[in-house]
Amino acid sequence: MTSKLKIAGWVALGALAGGLTTLQFGATARNAVAPLPLEEMQQLAAVFGMVKTDYVEPVDEKKLFSDAIGGMVAGLDPHSVYFDKTTFKEFREGTTGKFVGVGIEIGMEDGLVKVVSPIEGSPAFRAGLKTGDLITKIDDTFVKGLSMDQAVKRMRGEPNTKVVLTIFRKLENRSFPVTIVREEIRVQSVRAKMIEPGYGWVRISQFQDRTVEDFVAKVEKLYKDDPKLKGLVLDLRNDPGGLLEGAIAVSAAFLPKDVTVVSTNGQLAESKQVFKARAEDYSRRYGADPLAKLPAALKSVPVVVLVNEGSASASEIVSGALQDHKRAVIMGGQTFGKGSVQTVRQLTADTALKITTARYYTPNGRSIQAKGIVPDVMVDESEEGNLFAALRLREADLDKHIASGQGKEEKDAAREKAREEAVKKLEEANAGKKNEAPKPLPEFGSAEDFPLRQALNKLQGKTVLVSKTMTERKAEGKSDEPKAP
Repeated sequence: MTSKLKIAGWVALGALAGGLTTLQFGATARNAVAPLPLEEMQQLAAVFGMVKTDYVEPVDEKKLFSDAIGGMVAGLDPHSVYFDKTTFKEFREGTTGKFVGVGIEIGMEDGLVKVVSPIEGSPAFRAGLKTGDLITKIDDTFVKGLSMDQAVKRMRGEPNTKVVLTIFRKLENRSFPVTIVREEIRVQSVRAKMIEPGYGWVRISQFQDRTVEDFVAKVEKLYKDDPKLKGLVLDLRNDPGGLLEGAIAVSAAFLPKDVTVVSTNGQLAESKQVFKARAEDYSRRYGADPLAKLPAALKSVPVVVLVNEGSASASEIVSGALQDHKRAVIMGGQTFGKGSVQTVRQLTADTALKITTARYYTPNGRSIQAKGIVPDVMVDESEEGNLFAALRLREADLDKHIASGQGKEEKDAAREKAREEAVKKLEEANAGKKNEAPKPLPEFGSAEDFPLRQALNKLQGKTVLVSKTMTERKAEGKSDEPKAP
């Protein structure tokens, strides 16, 4: 995956994800009266005037300004974005976990719609769409030349209506049509069950408004089914993040009161904060302490946290906090490396700016930006191994990603070589299979879930099949750049 991913914003086809976000919908723009560079402003005005008078056809002034703002913000990093009226409405709807559509998070690449991630359990997920797939046609309309909004409108529609997406899977060098029936997407961010007598499994697919309440309800049910729970697997694989308070609350559910969960550091005084395992740091969104009903045994039950390269941001906060406090064994693959905080500041009643305001740090002061959490035990995703792990997107692959603040990044030559070899193997494996329908994605929590079986083995004191191929991505060198507050 040598091309860079440019995410244009979250749309109502998918979930709020991929960022550690704090919401300040009532806030006004900061530094509104800051001095403006006169020469640059004159240039901007001159370009605006030329476009208005010289362009081949009349242009919309509001669109010009909107595009100018969007371009300014997009040049900062992959996670800062300007929300216009449409995208801001969809962003706010996203925090509720309710959508009408096909169920994908999307971006744009080379003029095509790119699947960032299919929402677990959605029509797109069931149809087998994968991260990195490019949508070339929506019904009979070619995507090339459409804007993000235009593509979104064509994929959205009434529940129970069909849309045909033509998919180009670049790494397999094949195109194929997929018919998807639109439906209301109700993202269930927490699932849980007993995987064996005495051992529970709780999966958080993303951190939304209701995640903490749902987490508490699911854990209560597990302890009701077995009050003497011997072990718990907290599954954060492919959890792309979400709301900061949710990450703090889930961490606090397992940690002693008042220990540090995460700290943040940025330019603003309010960005220099330390968040602890206490109700006042996570219950502002929920009113009364949502963790009060949890059984006391949760503080001491043995825990294994499953992660992979799709675990980002809020899920990295949880795994980093439990790892630093030695509260859980982290198992799986090295995480995504999304170590920055985005704040949403409302500009008008209908527009807002989501801007990166801080880096976050684990309790021991580690910045995992562009690096990720290294598991205590590395485990492959299947019994056959992890042949194509190098193909997965990570923060360091995103265009204009910010550095960790704890050292200069070095190009990982070994990973680049592994990526080239993986692409070659994938092309060989799929030779002559261009017209075959994609295989459904594996189900987390199923009997065939290899990492889950290894997590259970760890809890039961049995042999764990440790990966023989996965290695830690290169650590960054030392520097005098900003550290944790």
